[in-house]
Amino acid sequence: MAEPWILALDLGTTDLKVGAMSMGGELLVQTHRPIRTHHTPGGGAEQDPAEWWELVRSAVCALVESKGVSGDDVVGVGITGEYASTVPVGSDGRPAGRCILWQDTRGAAFSAQAMGGPVAVFGYSPANIVRWIQITGGAPSTRGADPLNHELYLRNREPEVYANTRYLMEPVDYLGLRLTGRAAATPASMFASWLTDNRPGASTAYVPELVRRGHRDAGRLPELLPTGTVLGSVQRDVAAELGIAPVPVVAGVTDVHAAFLGSGAVEPYHANITVGTTCWITCEVPFKKTDLFHQVASIPGLRPNRYLVVNNQETAGLCLQWIRDSVVQRDYDDLIALAATAPAGSDGVMFTPWLTGERTPVEDRTLRAAFLNLSVRTGQAQMVRSVLEGVAFNARWLLDAVDSFAGRRIAQLRIQGGCARSDLWCQIFADILNRKIEQVAEPTFHSLRGAGLFAAVSLGRLSIDDLPGLIRVARTFEPSPNTRQTYMRMYSEFKRLYGRLHGTYARLNGRTGAS
Repeated sequence: MAEPWILALDLGTTDLKVGAMSMGGELLVQTHRPIRTHHTPGGGAEQDPAEWWELVRSAVCALVESKGVSGDDVVGVGITGEYASTVPVGSDGRPAGRCILWQDTRGAAFSAQAMGGPVAVFGYSPANIVRWIQITGGAPSTRGADPLNHELYLRNREPEVYANTRYLMEPVDYLGLRLTGRAAATPASMFASWLTDNRPGASTAYVPELVRRGHRDAGRLPELLPTGTVLGSVQRDVAAELGIAPVPVVAGVTDVHAAFLGSGAVEPYHANITVGTTCWITCEVPFKKTDLFHQVASIPGLRPNRYLVVNNQETAGLCLQWIRDSVVQRDYDDLIALAATAPAGSDGVMFTPWLTGERTPVEDRTLRAAFLNLSVRTGQAQMVRSVLEGVAFNARWLLDAVDSFAGRRIAQLRIQGGCARSDLWCQIFADILNRKIEQVAEPTFHSLRGAGLFAAVSLGRLSIDDLPGLIRVARTFEPSPNTRQTYMRMYSEFKRLYGRLHGTYARLNGRTGAS
């Protein structure tokens, strides 16, 4: 008999990955397509959803035409991707405008006004912050870069697009709509809107009080379904276009959820660190909790009354891309080889990875990146290695907050994402985090595999408890005692930098940050 497979779609910020996953979690065939981001003055960041769909069509057809799998043997579709982004969708199910990305802060002033008041705590009126934390465990940002910011921006600055918008959808839910014709979301896909009751045992529904408090339009919210619901089958004309059978499509989840599954570290307090364009650390916990000081919260997980720790270091792999494009113009392999020629600690050179501000462990959109302690002896090798180390130092700062949030020291972490392909960077993470690091095999495809696994679980073909046995660890990295003193001393200095520099950045970049 032919082997059944799941079609997995991973719509990231920089590229679309598409794969065929077996029921054993193996990616039989995969391909990817780059995605263009349009940056505009004033903090705008947009992508074209119509372009996404053309990329999906091209990539799925390429999978089937490769003869690695047969379109007749597909048994389901799983979707994951970026979140806290907004696609304005017209009544015809097509985009009414470009997708506003999670990086976009153009509506920050409107968000601050909606969430604040004459008396403010962390930018929120006391009534707003108390109710949001009680019900959801989080709250819309007062500094933009989330769905509240996006809706208020469209309403106030692009009224024609807003008037033509029937639904404001997360990217994964938009892809579900294009596949099935059904406009729907789940608490997992919509968590960044903070409009669902996330308390244990709560029903699946938007909370009218929070919709009102956030000045959101309830009529533009998509139908809300339980996480793991089958949206429907791929529409027959779409299936024919893609070259697959009209199989069930599982409602999409964010890359945080997919990365959790794709890591195989699915037991409570077993953590993964995902290092791609951004970086985050997550694990499953049995409680709803919020740390406002460090912007860490727990969001609805994938099992009843279980939650995932959520946070986001704003730039990680993006820092390496920036130094490649702007300073040391070599390919990535050459950059890593160059960094390996510099000693641990980069001869004292330090880098702050705050190219677009920071979200956690501090939320400050005015922060910017910097090299510190350069001298006439500093070369490209030290600068590139300091970028790798700076991302890891920031991740250690984040890990300290996650340890405190979890109420225990996270003993080891699975590492995945595009940056985890580098053994050097994995060792730097192990040394600076001072934890054992397990490198997931095929780390670039962790979310793609996670999307397929979630679909298989939702369709009853696998259990989450099966996953640890399906995910292979390629290599383990232990902290090196030879670098401990150097990195401990530098990390102590790194933690002091925010306190010393944030006032300067606030004065240079304004309250909401310069573009």
